[in-house]
Amino acid sequence: MKYMLVMRATEEAFARMEEIGFDELLSTIGRYNEELISAGVLLAAEGLADASEGAVVDYSSDPPVVTDGPYGSAEQRFSGFYILDVASKEEAVEWALRMPLTGPGVRNEIRRVSTIDEFPQDNEWIQKERAWRESTGQL
Repeated sequence: MKYMLVMRATEEAFARMEEIGFDELLSTIGRYNEELISAGVLLAAEGLADASEGAVVDYSSDPPVVTDGPYGSAEQRFSGFYILDVASKEEAVEWALRMPLTGPGVRNEIRRVSTIDEFPQDNEWIQKERAWRESTGQL
């Protein structure tokens, strides 16, 4: 099963991380990533640029409203993610508990990633997506 670990942190937590030297930060995260790779569970991991470089499209009105970042409270933003292929939610939680650079103001949301097999296989759009995934080596 695939699980996404969504990393969230408050402004205070980000400030604490900035106190760590960049090389040390990369080494700490690199060692964690190496553990995930060695265990064979890492599918993807990406950090995200600051929210000030992003935008939000809000569909609450017509036409939708586009807001440049930063937007919302820090607790609503996420800074990166991991996608793991693990046997259970409990295993995903165990990996999240081992994540470095945590502390007050840092949260990880753990969400199962739905698979294409969970959708109606006779649906033309699911069939098209399956064909695309097969053609790109994703199935």
